[in-house]
Amino acid sequence: MFVSAIAFIVVFSLVVLIHEFGHFIVARLAGVKVYEFSIGFPFSPRLCTLYRHRETEFTLRLLPLGGFVSFSQEGHDEGEEFFQVPRWKQAMIMSSGSLFNVAFALVIFVPVFMVGKHLQLGDAAILSVKTVWETLSGTVALLVQILSGNGGAESLSGPVGIAVLAGKAASKGVLHLLFFSGILSMGLGIMNLLPFPALDGGQLFILLIESLFRRPLGVRTHQAISTAGLVAFMVLALFVTYRDIVRLLA
Repeated sequence: MFVSAIAFIVVFSLVVLIHEFGHFIVARLAGVKVYEFSIGFPFSPRLCTLYRHRETEFTLRLLPLGGFVSFSQEGHDEGEEFFQVPRWKQAMIMSSGSLFNVAFALVIFVPVFMVGKHLQLGDAAILSVKTVWETLSGTVALLVQILSGNGGAESLSGPVGIAVLAGKAASKGVLHLLFFSGILSMGLGIMNLLPFPALDGGQLFILLIESLFRRPLGVRTHQAISTAGLVAFMVLALFVTYRDIVRLLA
């Protein structure tokens, strides 16, 4: 179980780092300042500042399960500068994390297939694209099935279930763990695009509504919606974790 926990923390932190780096780099390109780039759960205490570059602090939080980038300075409204850029730039920033997750899977699968299946670079790249497409389409189909009430919820795993899978992958060797990292990265990318207030997809949905009505909701309204969504998401995560534990003990 210790190996599973360590493997999960390392792999999950890696895919979260990639996701947040996507937000960070696209925000910088869009002219939005990033004041904090953190690995760790947003509301957990800050352990330390690892590095400081320009206005950005790269920090580590107490709970390693998560990450975020902050577009606001202390004492200012959250995202005040972010909401001043055009909506299309906001959409690019919000979707970039998931796009980086998919790109990571595409890249990491190539050496895995070259070594594991003894393929040439071109063949490994083709298989990588095919694997990513099949995984993405299968995951979307599963989510549609769940949201439409036609079952499939039993296939969902929370942190405990993912930790068990990470441990099994680690026990089979580096290639299996790298492949699992790619799969988890895609899963994280898709999950974040769901139209849920606490996720990137929820923010994209709000942008769509604002574009249709040509009227911004306001920074404080965004904050309230995001906070409510985060609380609901945490409750859902606890429920899924409970189911993982029940399955393990059964």
